[in-house]
Amino acid sequence: MSTKSVSLPVVSRMSRALLSAAVLSVSLTLLPGVGHVQARELPDFTELVERVGPAVVNIRTSERMRSGTGASPEVDEQMQEFLRRFGIPVPNQRRGGPRGGDEEQPQRRGVGSGFILSADGYVMTNAHVVLGADDVWVTLTDKREFKAKLIGADRRTDVAVLKIEASALPAVKIGEVSRLKVGEWVMAIGSPFGFDSTVTAGIVSAKARDTGDFLPFIQTDVAINPGNSGGPLLNMRGEVVGINSQIYSQSGGFMGISFAIPIDEAIRVSDQLRGSGRVVRGFIGVAPDDLSKEVAEAIGLGKPTGALIRSVTAGGAADKAGIEGGDVVTKFDGKVIEKASDLRRVVAGLKPGSKAVVQVFRRGAYKDLSISVAEMPDDGSSRRAANESEGKSASSAAAALGLQVSEIPEAQKRELKLRAGVRVDASSGAAARAGLREGDLILAVDNNDVANVKQFQALISKAEKAKTINLMVRRDDVVSFVLLKPAAK
Repeated sequence: MSTKSVSLPVVSRMSRALLSAAVLSVSLTLLPGVGHVQARELPDFTELVERVGPAVVNIRTSERMRSGTGASPEVDEQMQEFLRRFGIPVPNQRRGGPRGGDEEQPQRRGVGSGFILSADGYVMTNAHVVLGADDVWVTLTDKREFKAKLIGADRRTDVAVLKIEASALPAVKIGEVSRLKVGEWVMAIGSPFGFDSTVTAGIVSAKARDTGDFLPFIQTDVAINPGNSGGPLLNMRGEVVGINSQIYSQSGGFMGISFAIPIDEAIRVSDQLRGSGRVVRGFIGVAPDDLSKEVAEAIGLGKPTGALIRSVTAGGAADKAGIEGGDVVTKFDGKVIEKASDLRRVVAGLKPGSKAVVQVFRRGAYKDLSISVAEMPDDGSSRRAANESEGKSASSAAAALGLQVSEIPEAQKRELKLRAGVRVDASSGAAARAGLREGDLILAVDNNDVANVKQFQALISKAEKAKTINLMVRRDDVVSFVLLKPAAK
């Protein structure tokens, strides 16, 4: 039997496209639930912006620096703030023309965002926006500008509280992070690159994302750029659910992943800052780490759950409770510990002096131990006001080397058995090139013991400008010598 070929009329491309669209439309209407999804309108943010926008503020900061010792004036302020936030060195270039000598001049340091917590003038922002600044200015959407007082800042959670002298201000409403769902629409308002009252929107990409020791972050795809830091993340009810704080980037620009501090955690921090100017956390003196599957199976635990204790501080709370290196903490104060960050957060959330039961897995068996929680040493960033900061680094000579230092808390001195020294709060320029970093303890300058910040500044000032400075530095339990070479003029 022969096969016959049948000739069909030629259908134009446009006709075929129209036919395909019609078939697809009919097919979708036949699928249960699809018609309802397609009929759902995209969110309209206009009402939210009108309602919440007036409570969002622009924040700019300045610091007094020696001429020619800071970041390049050719790098614009917003980019400087961005580079500092994500650890990228700021180019040390100079403008042409004569130098200004040793005179101190106000220099704008950066811009950020914030939002009004209460009608009487309390404002929340990121700690990294305001720490180190001499002056902080808050600008409202009605263009009124106020010089702000720094009530307190906590570097560990990146939360800061400011106060401006004003009343009857529009304030935000605080939302419930527990109600926030992955896939939910959210909106950000801030001042990216100094463009005030800029609105961006997206969805919640993930919750409880681990990017730090003390906070589980909200991950979104909302566009966040330099200047957005400290601004609010809002749900569709116009409630603040987070503070925009970080982005993930391999290029230095926004790549679709941004992180916000959960507002419930931020409020707990702000309450302490408003009450005492500092944040008090629990501390037990251990170095925890995550447990691998291979190690868990090898020690008989079975699954990789818990926090592996790498080391225990001698004489600390954990040492006194009988916790040993190699123990795996599986529960603390009744809470299950899945990973190292869980242990840090649970302990930090307890009041110093409180008692707790810690369950450890040791040599094939579980063991319960009683522990008395100590107080975490202050990181030097929490402070009552900018001009009242103990040990604030104001030395022009130290700033020229890229060093910001503060006093070592007495509790940390006792713990480390130190008589004196200063703590590095930030390093850039020559200090960063020498390998100094936040948390390092400087014990001596050119073979002279450092008693406090004032003496450190004096020793640095006396050092010959072209000469390499010899620093004795302690990092963790290791003491080494760092050679600090001033940048060539």
